[in-house]
Amino acid sequence: MSADRHFDIVVIGAGHAGCEAALACARLGLETAVLTLNIDSIALMPCNPSIGGTGKGQLVREVDALGGEMGLAIDDTTLQSRMLNTGKGPAVQSLRAQADKRRYQRRMMQALFSQENLTVLQTEVTDILTCSGGIKGVRTISGRVIGCGAAIVASGVYLNSRIIIGETHWHSGPQGLLSAGRLSASLMDLGFQIRRFKTGTPARIDARSIDFSQMEAQPGDEPVVPFSFLTDRKLQNLERCFLTWTNEQTHEIIRKNLDRSPMFSGVIKGIGARYCPSIEDKVYRFASKDRHQVFLEPEGLSFPEWYAQGLSSSLPEDVQWDMYRSIKGLQHARLTRLAYAIEYDCINPLDLSPSMASHHIQGLYSAGQINGTSGYEEAAAQGILAGINASLYLKGRGPFILTREQAYIGVMADDLSSKGVDEPYRMMTGRVEYRLSLRQDNADLRLTHLSHALGLASDERLERAEKKKRETDELIQAFRESRGHSGSGPGRTAIDQPGAGYSNEAVRQAEIQMKYEGYLGKESAQIRSAKAMDDWRIPPDIDYMSIVSLRIESRQKLTRQKPFSLGQASRIPGVTPADVAVLSVWLKKHRAAAET
Repeated sequence: MSADRHFDIVVIGAGHAGCEAALACARLGLETAVLTLNIDSIALMPCNPSIGGTGKGQLVREVDALGGEMGLAIDDTTLQSRMLNTGKGPAVQSLRAQADKRRYQRRMMQALFSQENLTVLQTEVTDILTCSGGIKGVRTISGRVIGCGAAIVASGVYLNSRIIIGETHWHSGPQGLLSAGRLSASLMDLGFQIRRFKTGTPARIDARSIDFSQMEAQPGDEPVVPFSFLTDRKLQNLERCFLTWTNEQTHEIIRKNLDRSPMFSGVIKGIGARYCPSIEDKVYRFASKDRHQVFLEPEGLSFPEWYAQGLSSSLPEDVQWDMYRSIKGLQHARLTRLAYAIEYDCINPLDLSPSMASHHIQGLYSAGQINGTSGYEEAAAQGILAGINASLYLKGRGPFILTREQAYIGVMADDLSSKGVDEPYRMMTGRVEYRLSLRQDNADLRLTHLSHALGLASDERLERAEKKKRETDELIQAFRESRGHSGSGPGRTAIDQPGAGYSNEAVRQAEIQMKYEGYLGKESAQIRSAKAMDDWRIPPDIDYMSIVSLRIESRQKLTRQKPFSLGQASRIPGVTPADVAVLSVWLKKHRAAAET
């Protein structure tokens, strides 16, 4: 194979996964190329104009703590910010910010084009080229061969993508962009199982046709809490969101046209996201409900399109117009872009390790919706993880694996590689066993030192995290010393008066750790037990089929999924505790034999 040009790493796709992957590789010193179908679609938000949300805000904070870009970018382009679940404990509180979509794209494009070691190219990749079981390069639609030592597939929803509106459907990417029609076949040839998933989006509405006076205003929080641990300046809420509701007329319009819905007629074959149903699905499944929430969200300051959260649909165009105009405040709505469903190809993530590396091909990684996930935040988190590990692979170092007790990213990576998915995966706090310890407010304390040791997180990030940790420890110590004293001792004064030499972030940490000290202690004991299992690493070349004490089903599943640790093996569906006990005995014997 003769390459026209050679890079250390090629990243296929420049959505939220591709951006974080490419930036991580380049910042770790690897000559990196990011290839995109359309440079104008870099960091596109084809669906909701926001970053964060329940469970997702934690992912963004972790990406930021690792040295990623998403938190900084949303802080620079925020229209409105709210902390979700403030009526509950800190374990489930999550930050969410409305974004100026076009400004966010420009902000991320600026990060890519100004990054050393990073080249942006507009082209379609048709083939992934291998030699002796490893990556050698990619071929583009023009026939150009680009050589590389590692590649990251971050193709989003573009693989064989099909837009569906009612009885009409055509091959296209989101928002009228090109579809990538050739790469799926190459992935199949490499041994990947290709599946068909589906997602959707609401219509966009001209703000000049919306009667906001009939809706309930939803202001942002004050003060605005930034996403990035590096953001010091005061952020402002520049816009409000608005709340309205569907009604019986809306539901009747939908019910009368269910036979024209591609979801019910069989036109849509892909599997949709359970936690983001279309409005027709909600009306059908929850027939007793007389209304559903609709949030109107701005998409930017410089253009008048608004997003109708809660009205995702693939109904025909004429039905959409009637449906939207039946809602209070939208009686005269002008739809600038119709709601649609989109089907696309993705792989089975059981073909991946928790480092996002392929089991089939050395040097091949994948991240984002290609792995069967949904959401910008999930994509960014997988992107930075894949970027770190592709870089470590080329440097001859072992993989960087975050475990379930370390990070939300670790939970997601383990879920994907151990359990797989049968529908588009989204992160939720309910998936996380140790969510009191893995809060969004302490992501920097948990992860910054790990990333700094890899060479990704900056010295400034590490210094800030260490200062926050030091101040938190001082506050806790002062409080403990003041216990038993009447009045407001020195510890109590320091906590009640955050301006007394301590940052608000440190004060918040101290308050949480003292208030939940008992619960955190119990969770720490559980984490130590889980960590012992995850620290028990399994040799990558183990021949499970030769361990005759294991059941055939377990041998087959372990051979396919290649767990990195005894802990991950125990979480593979179908692998029983008895199988884990047999495997642990085998590993002890293997370790003893290796030491003699």
